[in-house]
Amino acid sequence: MFGAIAGSYDLNNRLHAFGRDQAWRRRLIRILGVGASDRVLDVACGTGDLAEAAARVGAVKVLGVDFTPEMLDVARRKAKRGADRGHWPEGALVYEQGDAMALDQEAAAHDVVTIAFGIRNVADPAKALAEFHRVLSPGGRLGILEFSEPRNGILRWFNGFYTRRIMPLTATLIARDRSGAYRYLPRSVQTFLDPQGLASLLREAGFNVEAQIPLTFGTCTATIATKPS
Repeated sequence: MFGAIAGSYDLNNRLHAFGRDQAWRRRLIRILGVGASDRVLDVACGTGDLAEAAARVGAVKVLGVDFTPEMLDVARRKAKRGADRGHWPEGALVYEQGDAMALDQEAAAHDVVTIAFGIRNVADPAKALAEFHRVLSPGGRLGILEFSEPRNGILRWFNGFYTRRIMPLTATLIARDRSGAYRYLPRSVQTFLDPQGLASLLREAGFNVEAQIPLTFGTCTATIATKPS
């Protein structure tokens, strides 16, 4: 399903989030304080937007992992263009196929783990969070971006109408998609945990939840957690 929409994924993201998707990613990287000494793992990296945001601020090594080869093909082409334009050094941003629930990385191999709009698509989120905890160094930071419901009733109604009625139709037309991806994605948001439920799951996995920050009127939430030192 994700392979079927890889070619138009970025275009649909920009159009249907009104460009805010990139701003949310940059904000997450700033909140996490990613810097030159950080080894970053971006899980469910898709076409690499969040991994690129980490590379742009100078992280020493950024590894993007995704389950879908077609998404990684797009991400690798973008990474090469970025390196050619001097946005990051050659080899600073690399991609591998992998499973969030069974990561190939060694324990404590990363200072920062990120995942944007992907945790809800994992078959067993608790298992993925346990893996994130394993591969993080002591004191390491985890950043999660996920869609959420605005608290304001009027905004919540408009957001629901847009994401469940309008976006699936227009995104499907743009992608010429027959897989049903853009019918699945709004349902996956509805059925996933709310921010409080995600925080509880993080604590069960051994994380300290540091903050949950609503973005763009609460349509998205940035969750920040740390692995105890």
